[in-house]
Parts: sequence; structure tokens; C-alpha cells
Amino acid sequence: MRAIRNLTFAAYGMHLADQIALVAVPLVAALVFGAPAQVIGLLVACQSMAHLLGSLPFGLIIDRAQARTVAIASTVISLAGFGGAALSILGGSLVGFGAFVVVGGFGIVVFVLVSLSILPRLAQPSDLARANARLDLARALCSFAVPLAIGLIITTRTANWVFVVAAAGGLLALAAAIGLPRFPVSPPQPAGIFSLIREGGRFVLRHQLLLPIALCAVLWNLAFAALLAIMVPLAVDIYLAEPGVFGIALSAFGLAATLGAFTVGRLSAVLPTSFFLLFGPGSSVAAILLLFAVAPGGSVLPVYAAFFILGFGPSMWLTTQNSVRQLVTPAAMLGRVNAVIQTAIYGIRPVGALLGGFIAGTASPDAALVFVAAAYAGSFAVPLFSRLRTVRRFTDLTIMEAG
Repeated sequence: MRAIRNLTFAAYGMHLADQIALVAVPLVAALVFGAPAQVIGLLVACQSMAHLLGSLPFGLIIDRAQARTVAIASTVISLAGFGGAALSILGGSLVGFGAFVVVGGFGIVVFVLVSLSILPRLAQPSDLARANARLDLARALCSFAVPLAIGLIITTRTANWVFVVAAAGGLLALAAAIGLPRFPVSPPQPAGIFSLIREGGRFVLRHQLLLPIALCAVLWNLAFAALLAIMVPLAVDIYLAEPGVFGIALSAFGLAATLGAFTVGRLSAVLPTSFFLLFGPGSSVAAILLLFAVAPGGSVLPVYAAFFILGFGPSMWLTTQNSVRQLVTPAAMLGRVNAVIQTAIYGIRPVGALLGGFIAGTASPDAALVFVAAAYAGSFAVPLFSRLRTVRRFTDLTIMEAG
């Protein structure tokens, strides 16, 4: 339990730093450096690229190295990156600021992957969902509280110090990660790097639970990225509402994700595992249908309700599928398998944003919303017509043969 507490405290520190970076990078670029929209877009894209480019190589490292060392290294990388970003702001270097933000992002990628590999070694299968919920609660709570706090306090003067707080989050994570125990290391494998990565990919593609998990996640993130890209024109041009509706909707999303992570940790031993695997994507379809019901110039409460549902159900799905992945994947492959799925998710997000923006621009935001609904329906169909709907309890899951 002490090790799980240390990992949870490290998660709070890392997600605090990560959420500050996600929210504050465009604000700092505009308020402190006076950067144009093109530069701000480049900075935001670089943050996403850290996840896309880093997942596979870091997953391979995690499978071959001491997990405690990797966890500590991830916090050091994050601390160095966000600390360097803070110094770059004070020194007036936009290039340095962008470079150090990317470094900090790589640290976050490593930590997320290594924590997924560490947790199954600390918790029994029957307790794994609750342990995962504790880590997801850290992410969800930070995703709600940090944007709200920054929105309330950010000014040209306070923007200079935002990344000092992010660096403090990295320092908290480092202090907690040092308290983690050492773990057994898998014997070195003679296969080459690309062979090992391909092995992880083949394991996912041939597994009757991991493949639908990956497909469901890819379709859900395709839809969500498209929705984020079209929400402002949808709110302004179709709903005739203020652009600020989007910010409030994201806050509702973060609050619901916090409640979902809290709830699943308490209900996972009561309700069938398949309930959460179906409820997450299924509730997303219902949420999008609410957006079709918003009348031009009318109440925007359905928008807030839709984003609340999108945060609540999928948050429970995320925690549950993390536990399934950890239980059915051999320990020696956890890093690579998690990396393959993370790469697919972060690779599809730019595609979703581009498709959503293209359809909204060439047709209409309404047409783009139909595309979003279709993608969410696809994400629900995957678990509904796969072995995921048959998973009753975590304790029933064993390392399954791919095929």
C-alpha cells in the first residue's frame, strides 16, 4: 500500500505539471512572448508529438529496464523540462521555452507508460481496478482543477510564474518516485529493437480483448478530437451562443472525469466489468445526441450535459480497460503493448481534428457533428460485438493466448 501511495503522489505531481503545460503553453506564448497564431499552433503540436514519437521507444525501454529507475528518470526529465521552461520565460527565450516544454512532455509520456507497468506488480487482480482508479483520479482531478485555476489567475504578470508551479509538480513527483521499491527485471531478449516492437503490435492485433480495446479507443479519440475542433464554430454559428460555452463545457468534462474515476473504484467489485466496458462508449453516443437537440439561441445546458457525460462514462471505461490490459498482457510485454495502444490513440487525434475541421469548413458544423456521432457509434459497436461484453470479473482474467 505504501508503494501504491507513492505512485499515486507521483501521479498527482506529474499530472499537475502536464495539465499546466497543456493549458498554459498557448497562454504564455501569447501573453509573455506575443507569439502569433502560427507559432502557438506549432508549440501545441509539439506537445502532442512528444506522446506520438515517444511512446514506442519508451515502451521498449520500460520492458527491458528497472521500472523504479525509469519512473524516477521520468520525473527528473519532467522537472528539467518544466524548470527549463520557467527559466526560459524569465530569460525571454521563446525557442528555449518551446524546447523545454517538449522535454517535459517526454517525461510525462514515460511516467504514464511505466506506471501502467508498475501497478500490476503492486496490486492483486481483485484490487487492480481500485488502484487504477486512484491513478486516474489524479489525472481527472488535475484536468478539472488546473484549467479552472489558470483561467481565474492568469494575467500578463502571473504568466511568468506558471511554469514554476509545473516544475514544483515535477519535484513532488520525484520525491514520491524515490520511495518506490525495486522490481524484478525481465531477462534481456536477443531480438532486435524493431522485432520487439513488432512483437508488441502483433500481440495486440491477435488478442481477442486487446484488439477491441484498441479499436474502441481509436474510434473514440477520433470522434473526440473532431468534436473539439468543431465545438467553437458549432456554438457560435449553429447554436448562436458565446464562444465561452466551450471553456465551461471542458470544465464540466473535467469534473465528470473526476467523478467517474472516483465512482469506478467503488463499483468495480459490485458491477460486472463488461458494464463499464460498454457504458463508456455507449454513453458517449447518448451525449452526442444531446448536441443535436440544442436549439439556435436556446439554452446551452444540453452542451454542458453532453460534455459531462463524455467525461463521466469514458473515465470509468479508461480505468477498467487499463486493468484488463494489465491482466491479460505478460509482464515482459506491458511496456510495448501499452505503447502500441498509446501511439495509435495519439496518432488518430490529429486525423480526427483535421477531419472535423475539414467537414465543418467544406460542408457545415452540423455535418461534422454527424461524423462525430458516427465515430462514437463505431466505438460503441466494437465492445458490443466483441469478447469485451463477456468479461464479468477481473479475477476471471488470465494471461490469454493471442489468436
